[in-house]
Amino acid sequence: MAAAKQTLTDSLSFCLAQLTAAAGEGLGGGKDTATNETPLGRALLALRTRHVKAAGGIERFRARGGLRPLLALLRRAAAADPAPSQAGPGSAPSSVESATSAGPAPSPGPAPSAASSSTPSPPARLRKTLDLALSILANCCTEGACRAEVRRLGGILPLVTILQCVKTDSIQNRTARALGNLAMEPESCGDIHSAGAVPLLVDNLTACQDSQCLQSVVRALRNLADSPQHRLALAQQGAVRPLAELLAAAPDPALTLALVRALLELSRGCSRACAEQLSLGGALGPLVGLASHPKKAVREATILILANLCAQGLVRPALGNAGGVDVLLGELRRRRGPNGAGPASQQPLVRAVCLLCREAINRARLRDAGGLELLMGLLRDPRASAWHPRVVAALVGFLYDTGALGRLQALGLVPLLAGQLCGDPGDEEEEGREAASWDFPEERTPDRAEAGSFRSLRSWLISEGYAAGPGDISPDWSPERCPPPPPPPKPAEPTSPTLGPTSLRTPRTLRTPGRSPAAASEEPWGREGPALLLLSRFSQAPDPSGALVTGPALCGLLAYVTGSPGPPSPRALRILARLTCNPACLEAFVRSYGAALLRAWLVLGVAPDDWPSLRARPARRQHRELGEMLLQNLTVQAESPFGVGALTHLLLSGSPEDRVACALTLPFICRKPSLWRRLLLDQGGLRLLLSALTRPAPHPLFLFFAADSLSCLQGLVSPTVIPAPPPPIPLDLDPPSPCLYEPLLGPAPIPAPDLHFLLDSGLRLPAQRAASATASPFFRALLAGSFAEAQMDLVPLRGLSPSAAWPILHHLHGCRGCGAALRPIPPPGQPLLGSEAEEALEAAGRFLLPGLEEELEEAVGHIHLGPHGGPESVGEVFRLGRPRLVAHCARWTLGPGQCPRKRALALVGLVEAAGEEAGPLTEALLAVVMGVELGAKGSSLDC
Repeated sequence: MAAAKQTLTDSLSFCLAQLTAAAGEGLGGGKDTATNETPLGRALLALRTRHVKAAGGIERFRARGGLRPLLALLRRAAAADPAPSQAGPGSAPSSVESATSAGPAPSPGPAPSAASSSTPSPPARLRKTLDLALSILANCCTEGACRAEVRRLGGILPLVTILQCVKTDSIQNRTARALGNLAMEPESCGDIHSAGAVPLLVDNLTACQDSQCLQSVVRALRNLADSPQHRLALAQQGAVRPLAELLAAAPDPALTLALVRALLELSRGCSRACAEQLSLGGALGPLVGLASHPKKAVREATILILANLCAQGLVRPALGNAGGVDVLLGELRRRRGPNGAGPASQQPLVRAVCLLCREAINRARLRDAGGLELLMGLLRDPRASAWHPRVVAALVGFLYDTGALGRLQALGLVPLLAGQLCGDPGDEEEEGREAASWDFPEERTPDRAEAGSFRSLRSWLISEGYAAGPGDISPDWSPERCPPPPPPPKPAEPTSPTLGPTSLRTPRTLRTPGRSPAAASEEPWGREGPALLLLSRFSQAPDPSGALVTGPALCGLLAYVTGSPGPPSPRALRILARLTCNPACLEAFVRSYGAALLRAWLVLGVAPDDWPSLRARPARRQHRELGEMLLQNLTVQAESPFGVGALTHLLLSGSPEDRVACALTLPFICRKPSLWRRLLLDQGGLRLLLSALTRPAPHPLFLFFAADSLSCLQGLVSPTVIPAPPPPIPLDLDPPSPCLYEPLLGPAPIPAPDLHFLLDSGLRLPAQRAASATASPFFRALLAGSFAEAQMDLVPLRGLSPSAAWPILHHLHGCRGCGAALRPIPPPGQPLLGSEAEEALEAAGRFLLPGLEEELEEAVGHIHLGPHGGPESVGEVFRLGRPRLVAHCARWTLGPGQCPRKRALALVGLVEAAGEEAGPLTEALLAVVMGVELGAKGSSLDC
């Protein structure tokens, strides 16, 4: 008999039949006297222990339609007595008894009799049935298909009703577990919120004492916090404070893990209500203590909760008092270590540490705990570039902390800030109002509806100019506190984009009538605002030169000013003006080539990235005016008694690098002739600069700066006499002179040649002995002297090619300007060394033909340094080593109308061509700067 019953419960069909019958007839049923159990109880027990737990059992149960009768059974139990308060102030089981006694209880067995009094009471059987049914439902809801069907069949409301009516720990436990599983689906989660389950679950947190039941309730609340809206709803319904109080009561380890996991979900995007309840529940101290929990899951969840809480300013001071600053800094330091986690895990901690910098008390703790070094490490890390704007904004909190600013400057903050001006804005989201500093908490007044009269008054105030917008006026506004509007401005002075230098120095701000001057003077706060504010604070130090007057800092500021898509912030312009007006910064501007950089970048429009390429970047008028204004500020400092002493000391007693930098900078910032003549000419500053050209460059733009400096100095030396470039020979401007050698080359030469020159190639060139002998002392001795060639009709000329011999033969026969000198000159772009031009020049010197040498040099200059020549040809011409051509190259390079880029490229070519032999180049450049010709009588280049 027992074996047959066992076989029946092994059948899923039998169990489903019993479940269906009980769902249709009631929760009671006849007792099996052999097992002291009802058939429904045996079926539910078999479903729970065998069928549902078997592999694929949940899917089979759902496919066979088991969820519908199971939910019907629970629905009948929920509908038995939906008002538990009618049971009086008794315990929860008494309410269940009344619920079951009120409902029908038909049984498939014999009718109850007097003997039924010995059977278990209906409430006990009901609780067991509910326990089993809820356990089966909770197990089934671990699969998504079952969760969707339960929601479709309306199974959420009966569970909420059971949660409300049956106050038994085991039933509450299983109901909460089922709701927690259902909440894993977003649609079901919304239905559970709408059904009113949250207050019932929250009540269980304080009423229940069973750890298993509390864990199920806590898990259900955690799963219900699946979206920002639901998290806010949970916090507004008071779900956070009971969790915090439970955590503060030091529960068992399993419940502790469940609580921190739930609080982690509820604190994501932490709302004000959530932070207040966590603080009031006394959970801040326990959370800080749990940050060192031996269990990794508890420890990491706790740290993330602390990081989430930092989003609310009202709780950050208390969090710092509890030790949260040290915990978060230590964890971030650990994750950034060699064995730490990746950047994704550091992001919430970086955000939390930056938010902690908004309160003075936490800034002090962070500074003492080494947080400044940690933040600087983040700024230096290129992998953390997305967080750099947030870190810079956090450092603004230390703006008036002198000790912290000094430490940050020593750690190298200024160049990093300058690099941030034109860097990536990052992908960090903006913080809300509630993340603002709690050092100055807002006075929050209850919102009240605005009356129609107030709206009308506000519209009139805005139209009359008393307010700039709706946000400037509150319902508490009164006319007595509002100043009268100023008189209307004069219609003159229309704004124009072509303003003078004041448009960049002090931008005009239109003041709104009726607003305070502080509000009217507020400047736009873009992504570069925090970095500029810190740089401005550093620039206000008595001597900011060590931090701000450096190459990286100046390059960052200038790159922002010239590269900003819109008008640059006036704060950046004030920083530059403040630095150039500070006498303590003068030497730093000289040593760092800052003055030359200002001129190149702003006045000439050449940034370091533009050199040595010839990218077109025209200098804007506003930038040029700004550069001239800044250089004028430096001129005022340089020509003051302090500046004269400083520059003299640098030039005479400074290091070799400082002396060169001073000599290069003087033409930019000195306009007094007595000063620059004494320093550059009398005390050897100019020669010092010229001798440094062929040494290793101390700055990437050194040769560009040097070319510009020499050109400026040339203008100072000869301000009225502008040296013009040498005029090219008029080979293509005027008709060529008649060729006197051409008649000897025809078939019937007139007069007939009496001499032929034989070249190495075998070519014979006709000539006239008398004309050749009178053209050169060499040929006079060769053809009319006592040498054997005087008696020969065929005279060999060794080492001469036909192209090189062509201008020589023309010159011997009196040709001047016939164009023969152009024949051996290669076109621009081709090397001159080793060419026929060099051979012709060498032959002209060998044959003592100075006139031909000069004509060939003019031809080289005409082709390679003329209108079709470029800066790359200057070095090629210089390599020929001809003194006149060297001077020509120097004049071309420092010509007054020359493009600054071409001038600098030409100087680069000259330096490369000169190599270690810097003497000829130095003398040539010196002669051009001083306005004298090399070799001129009476000229003195002693300087």
